[in-house]
Formats: sequence, C-alpha cells, structure tokens
Amino acid sequence: MSYTVPMEKIDARKLKKEVQQALRDQVIRLRKKGKMNKDVAEFLGISPQHTSTLWQKYQKGGKKEIVLGKRGRRHGKQRTMTGEQEHHIQKLIVDKTPDQLKFPFALWTREAVRELIGRQCAIDMPVRTVGEYLKRWGFTPQKPVKRAKEQNPKAVEQWLTGEYPKIAAMAKKEKAEIYWGDETGVQNEANRVRGYGPKGKTPVLRVTAKRAHISMVSAITNEGKVRFMVYREAMTQEKLITFMGRLVKDAGRKVYLILDNLKAHHGKKVTEWLAKHTEEIVVFYLPAYSPEINPDEYLNSDLKTRVHSGVLTGTESDLKHKTQSFMRMLVKRPHRVQSYFRHPMVAYAR
Repeated sequence: MSYTVPMEKIDARKLKKEVQQALRDQVIRLRKKGKMNKDVAEFLGISPQHTSTLWQKYQKGGKKEIVLGKRGRRHGKQRTMTGEQEHHIQKLIVDKTPDQLKFPFALWTREAVRELIGRQCAIDMPVRTVGEYLKRWGFTPQKPVKRAKEQNPKAVEQWLTGEYPKIAAMAKKEKAEIYWGDETGVQNEANRVRGYGPKGKTPVLRVTAKRAHISMVSAITNEGKVRFMVYREAMTQEKLITFMGRLVKDAGRKVYLILDNLKAHHGKKVTEWLAKHTEEIVVFYLPAYSPEINPDEYLNSDLKTRVHSGVLTGTESDLKHKTQSFMRMLVKRPHRVQSYFRHPMVAYAR
C-alpha cells in the first residue's frame, strides 16, 4: 500500500478538539478497511504509536473509548474553598446582610465577601478571586432597591395579604374603580446626563443657573387609565380636594383611591370633604414608608426619565410642557400604564 502525497507529521495535541476527534474517527475508518497501522499514520501525518493506541482502545471498548473528554481540570479541583465552604458562604450572602453579621458594609461587595470568607473559612483570598467565585455562583452586582429603615415589614405583609384583598373584594361588590395616587416633583437639574469625550477631557454641559420646579399628582388603574393634575408649590388639602373632585366626576362611578401617608392626605378639610362624598369616593392609605408597593411610583420614575432626556429643560414652562406631553401620551397608551403593574413589587395589584 502506498500514497502519493504523504502528510507531514503534526502535533495532534495542538489541534482544536473537533479536529482531534475527526482525526481519531478517520484512523478507525481506515483501520477497519484493512489499512496497515504504519500506512494510516503516514497518510494522516501522526505517529504510528498514536494510531496503534487509538485502534487498541477502539477494539476494547468501541466508539466511546476514542471520544475526547472535556479539557481542563475536573470541576471543583484546585479551588481554594471546598464545596461545603462555598455552599455555606452562599447561604450567608443570601440569608444575611453584612450588618447582621457585624461587618462594616451596607451591602455584599467583593471586599465584604472577602472578609466573610476570611472569618468563616480562615482563607485570605484576593479580591479578584472573590469576584470569580461570585460570578461562578451566579451573583451579579446590582443596583439595590431602597427601603426606608422606618418601614414596618409586618404592616406591609398585612397590606399585601389582608387589607388590599379586602379592598379589591369590596370594590368588586360595589362596582367601584380602584385608583392608585401619588404626587411627584420635577425639576430642571439633569443629574443623570452622561456624554462621551476623550479620556482626560470631561464634557461640558451648559445649564441655566436658575432652578425650575413643578409638581404633579396622578392616579392610575390596573386597566391603564391615568388622570393627572399639574400644580405649583407643595401639595395642600385644597389641591387634593380639587383633584379628587375631578377624579370622581371623570370616573362616572364610585372611586376607591389609595394614597400614601402624606400629611395633607389626612387633614381636617380632606376628612370633612370625604365625609360628604362617601357615595362617590373612599380613600385608603398604604403602610407608612412603603413607596415601592404603590404602582403610581413607577409612573413617576418613567416621567422623570422622559423629562430629563433629550434637550434640557431650562424653565418652568419647559418642565410643564414636557410633563404634560408625557402624561397626555400615557392617557392614549393604557398598555404602558398597565406595564407598571407588572413590576414584581406591585404585581399584587393587577
């Protein structure tokens, strides 16, 4: 047997895995056709010893014996921490906050986890290695959800599992419409604006030195309805009464309005007005310091993102125009308002 163009010897170890496997398969095909070991090796450009070893493995165990395994060290080998230690650290990160374990950190950072590993496992691990472990565990750096320290978790739980379901049932019985209301302020300071520039040369943003500010109160339903009123200065009882009067008139049926615990919401004038309109509107109050469970808060966030995008607003008139334009757009796009209720923190209100 002879071949006209024998191949030069190659180092199979330097080939890609899929090429190595194809070469192994070709060795077996040629040997099964009766080709001699020496001739197969010369034709493929590999050593006769390697060809012989592959053929012997195939004869003993079949195809599975020549399938390449996964390269690299075995899972978990040569790691600083044992599997048990890794599981223990992960559980602490999930179940505890740094301050609960008396660490001087507010959140779990790489430095905080490094100290945790040092204290729990007596391992002095480099910060970079800590980051690799966190990535391997599926932990990613995230912007935290802010919660007021004054918030009462039990009151929030009672609202979610007890009070709101009762309100929803009452609204259904009375064929009332549930609105979620909230106030917000919009100003012309664009703190979130960023722009690219050459390294070492910070971009310059020219803004007006005069501050402008407007306020807005809005109310939304999980069906996508939105009502709003723009005003100047702070919320007062008179402004709230005006807004509720418009809301009742526009709704055309009984309104269940859910608000936070702003002082103006509980004032004497508001209480007296509500007492005279019990057939038209009833107000309920969220647990204190719990804005994240109010769907209207997500509208406020959406509004501020829009107002602070594009051309900067310099005057109160500009702010008012941008705010009203966005809110009028929402009135025509109920599906966008409905999307606020898909946030995990307010999905209970859908």
